[in-house]
Order: sequence, then structure tokens, then C-alpha cells
Amino acid sequence: MKYWIGIDFGGMSVKAGVFDEKNNLLAKDAAATAKEDGYEATVRKTAQLVRALCAKAGAGQGCLAAVGMGTPGVIDGAAGMVVRWTNYDWSDKPFAADLSQALGVPVRISNDANVAALGEAKFGAGRSYRDSILLTLGTGVGSGIILGGKILEGSGGGGGEAGHMTIVVGGVPCPCGRRGCFEQYASATALIRDTKRAMFEHKNSGMWEMVGRDIERVDGRTAFAAAEAGDAAGREVVKNYVMYLSEGILNLANIFRPEAIIVGGGVSGQGENLLRPVRRYVGERLYIDCERIPFAIVRAALGNDAGIWGAYALAREA
Repeated sequence: MKYWIGIDFGGMSVKAGVFDEKNNLLAKDAAATAKEDGYEATVRKTAQLVRALCAKAGAGQGCLAAVGMGTPGVIDGAAGMVVRWTNYDWSDKPFAADLSQALGVPVRISNDANVAALGEAKFGAGRSYRDSILLTLGTGVGSGIILGGKILEGSGGGGGEAGHMTIVVGGVPCPCGRRGCFEQYASATALIRDTKRAMFEHKNSGMWEMVGRDIERVDGRTAFAAAEAGDAAGREVVKNYVMYLSEGILNLANIFRPEAIIVGGGVSGQGENLLRPVRRYVGERLYIDCERIPFAIVRAALGNDAGIWGAYALAREA
């Protein structure tokens, strides 16, 4: 019996899952990580997690076929390199080769959003589609593009960053250095910001009562709940959010024309309250209508495990 391990690397933790050849997730585990650990210690800690996970699943390390890994930052998957990971201050680190040397098995690596997109494409909401794009609506807007069942990384791993396409020229400043980026209008962070702004502009909005008149209790659900209750300010926030999200989806659809856009991240928890108006908005404006070329907008299915499933798929390609 052969086994594969999928690793999802984050800023504060690394989590991993071990899979068998029948696509069964046998066990999961996680370990804390920190920038202060340094690169070499992080490689060792990741290798220790893999060994511990093999033991937990009852799989001897000699049965381990390969490891896949999703990591934040600009990742050149073909070279196995972390080109740049700002939060950890890593540049040009041969993470795949160094982990492979520590474990004695092949290691494949790609950007974490790309890997999550691969997970949804192979095992989640995108299983019925050959071409799909995952958008994760969280602190920012993450994205991964899957064409022909493969990750589209772009030259040197620098592509696929849909969160940084311009939606509003000269708009809200973005940490990337530009203004008006998609994630400044379609992320959960943007939704919370715009909800708070609407509340200050409409002091009689029911959203104040919903949060006990404590503005810091506002989250990505507040405006949607208010809109559903008939609150005018909440409806306006949701209407604008749907517009910006839909415009980004239209851009991606018109450029790549995937069979599906998969929506994940915290805001996707609104389900059909979000996706129904997005489908309507997109359907009315799509360059080639859905009847001529089918196009779906669906909710992600794998949740926080998309990364390890995608990393497993990456490992199987090795």
C-alpha cells in the first residue's frame, strides 16, 4: 500500500493529511509555525510533522510515495522554489528540494490558493468541471485557476492573482501598492468596512441593534442578516458587494471562460443569499450567455481542508 501526504502551510500553522491510493483521508495533524523559527528549522519541523502523521496513520515512512504542499507567497512550482514569501521574509528558497532531501521522497509545491483550487477541482465542488477558478473571500481575495485539470501558475509562479486586478481605477488603496484592487471590494474585510460605514451613515439602521450597538461586533454576516430582515442600509451594502464580486467574476469569465467559478472563504457561508443574486447579475452581463456556453457559479465544498486535498492531488502528480 502506498501513501501520499498533502500539506497546507499557513502563517501560524502547518496542517497535513495522509491519504491512501483510494483517495481516503486517513489522518490529519497540525503544528505551530512562526517566522522566528527560520527557514531551516521550518523545513525540519515540516519533516517531523510528516513522520508523525505517517506513524499516526499506521503507515511506515517506507510506504510514503510523495508529498504535495501549498505555501503562501509567489511559488515557482516547476522549480520547487518559494520565490518570495513576504510574511516570512523568504526569497528564493528551494523548499521542495530541501523537504524532499529530509524525507527521501519527491515533493511538489505550489501557491496555497492554487493548491486549494486544485483540491476543489479534483475532489470538491469542481469535480464535474475540467476548467474552474476558485475565489476565496476572506481577509483578502485568494484565487486559483485550473485549466485542463492543471494549475495555471503563470511565468515563474507569478500569475493567478485575481485579487489584484483593478475593479475601480483610483479606488481604495491596496497593500500591494495599487488602488482599486478586487480584494478591496470583494473580501470579507471590505464587506465589514462597508457595513460599518453604512451604519455610521444610517444611525437608525437595524444593524446597530443586531450588534448590540457595538461597532466592533460587525462581521461579514451583519449586512446579509439585516438585508434579509428588510433593513434598507443592509440591503444597500449587500447590493454593492454583489455588484463588485460579480464584476470580478465577469472579468475572469470573459478572459478564461472556465466551466465554473467556485466561491469559498468566509463570505461564501451566506450560500444562496450570496450566490443567487451574483448568478443573476453575471448572467445578465456575460459576454457569451450561459445557454450557448454553460457557466456555473457554485459554492466550495471542502472548507478548510481544500488545501490538504489539493496538496494530495499535487503529490499524486509526482
